[in-house]
Amino acid sequence: MGDVVTLQRGTTYKGGLLGQPGPVLLGLASIQRNGGFRDDSLKTYGGESPEKLTLRPGDIYVSLKDVTQSADLLGAIARVPPHVHAGRVTQDTVKLSFTRKDVPSCYIYWLLRTPSYREYCRAHAIGTTNLSLARQDFLAFPVPRPKDQELIIVKTLDTLDDKIELNRRMNATLEAMARALFQSWFVDFDPVRAKLDGCKPAGLDAATSALFPAHFQDSSLGHIPQGWEVCPLADKIELLSGGTPKTGEPDYWDGDIPWFSVKDAPTETDVWVIHTEKSVTELGISNSAAQIFPEKTTIITARGTVGKLALTGTPMAMNQSCYGVRGIPGYGNYFTYYTLRAATAQLKQHTHGTVFDTITRQTFETLNCIFAPPKLTAAFDLTVEPLLEQIRANLQQSRTLATIRDALLPKLLSGELSVAKNSKLREGIVQ
Repeated sequence: MGDVVTLQRGTTYKGGLLGQPGPVLLGLASIQRNGGFRDDSLKTYGGESPEKLTLRPGDIYVSLKDVTQSADLLGAIARVPPHVHAGRVTQDTVKLSFTRKDVPSCYIYWLLRTPSYREYCRAHAIGTTNLSLARQDFLAFPVPRPKDQELIIVKTLDTLDDKIELNRRMNATLEAMARALFQSWFVDFDPVRAKLDGCKPAGLDAATSALFPAHFQDSSLGHIPQGWEVCPLADKIELLSGGTPKTGEPDYWDGDIPWFSVKDAPTETDVWVIHTEKSVTELGISNSAAQIFPEKTTIITARGTVGKLALTGTPMAMNQSCYGVRGIPGYGNYFTYYTLRAATAQLKQHTHGTVFDTITRQTFETLNCIFAPPKLTAAFDLTVEPLLEQIRANLQQSRTLATIRDALLPKLLSGELSVAKNSKLREGIVQ
């Protein structure tokens, strides 16, 4: 590797300048476990960012540290995507600069995503609590000179990645549309304001428009649409608890039932959780407090990392650090999800405890929200359902593509896949 790249380690940054205009910080939080870019927690930085620390779309950087014992981030690589116009490496990440034109950066990127490289990083880990990978060990990783076969595999991997990224961007657009509709109807009351001004609500058919009143009324939360109500969030939802089967019982684990923990929480734009890191068996469910929730149940994390939300894309169980939430009859799954999402900031303000922030049942009882009549919330669910179902379909497709990608990665070193099969696979992905 040392014959192909040079390394530029990032530097520390000033916390007071986070969130100010500037490049995004590309530290450990911007890298997925075992490699890949992660953009669900990016923060901009308004401080100094010299060119040697700056990354542009297509640039590559790695983590030579890890704060977990799994070493999933140790040596993990990421590539700056097109939508991140500028980034800055931190003290935990290293920028790669390429010195040879006969070894493309895309080849190195995928080489450092292979299982062989991941095993190499774990074998060379230094430390017990905080792991590190020495620069000389990283630079000593062998890099076979790519042949035509390997470069064709790289093109296929890039095609898979491009399709996954396209799905991610599409999901962001679809989710923004659903969120904007909730904001317009149930927070800003745009249709009611339009009627009050003697105008026809924009974008609504006659039947949906008729569900909105033309006047406001006073409430404990200020002016709200006439006929709507203010009540505790707990009055409109059913709270469900989770549990954890005994970890020392192998018959309770690795079954067919997904088991959700905060690690499985999706990004806000992905909404759904369709796969979990761990799974349990029916025996594990029957011998613990865990229970199986139907699809389209909202999960909210209540301890540790508070306020992460997910819609279950398939029946699943969850641990005791979460609540499952379903609307009472008349209040649908999507309305319930977005109501909780809009209330998340308030929920965090109502957390209890000194060691960990927590959300308790009392939190839901003390948080007052504005609720429209069931006919209107049902109309919302019908309107956003196609958007959210497309998000779920995109996630399922991306998971399938990622499975193909992960199966293809080892062949980058073995050369098992023929050129003809590789080209046919790539054409199928494009179609």
